[in-house]
Amino acid sequence: MATTNASPQVATGPSGLEVRDLAKIFPGAHGKALFRNLSFDVAFGEHLALLGRNGQGKSTLLKILGGIVPIEEGRINWNMSPSWPLGFGGGFQGSLSGLDNIRFHARIYDKPFDALLAQVDEFAELGAALRQPVKHYSSGMRARLAFGLSIAIEFDCYMIDEVVAVGDARFSTKCHDELFVGRGERSFIIASHDMSLIRQTCTKAAVIEGGNVKFFDDVEHAIEIYSWLRTP
Repeated sequence: MATTNASPQVATGPSGLEVRDLAKIFPGAHGKALFRNLSFDVAFGEHLALLGRNGQGKSTLLKILGGIVPIEEGRINWNMSPSWPLGFGGGFQGSLSGLDNIRFHARIYDKPFDALLAQVDEFAELGAALRQPVKHYSSGMRARLAFGLSIAIEFDCYMIDEVVAVGDARFSTKCHDELFVGRGERSFIIASHDMSLIRQTCTKAAVIEGGNVKFFDDVEHAIEIYSWLRTP
């Protein structure tokens, strides 16, 4: 497994995301480094898979890219608009209703509230639950609200953390079609254990293991490495 200070596979097109010399170190006696000297690009329209066993840092990396978790070193330059990590519920104020959370996001992203509400309501299918505090939502309801907002606001790059399969089969298909068919030309960064999804949607991959990151232009090769690492 190559280390993160090896040269990454750099995207050939214009860079929508540039990550340079990223370091994330957890506090504590040993100062464990999750990443060091991590550099990579994501081009406009590129679909990057993040592969790794549980606890290797896939979700943390998405939260770093989304500005949720701070870094110790390096820089992250977004030249396209990123979504929040779909699957992370921290973007909502739990004591506020779904309606008030939508109103807040309308102000943040400078969108007309009525139009945004109509789009979210149609997609998320939460109905009267939008008037309830989000802290009373199930994880599936929160995911529906997050999906609805991300679809209504529109982003150049969607960051996805194991949340494409939301709700029943019909709604999961609806989410998949809206993201990967309706917005297939956008960029995606996807952390997932679903290799079928990775094969269908991703154009390159990164395998994360023990603080090391290896980038692959061949997604099937990355899946083989990841499958080998998961073997008991």
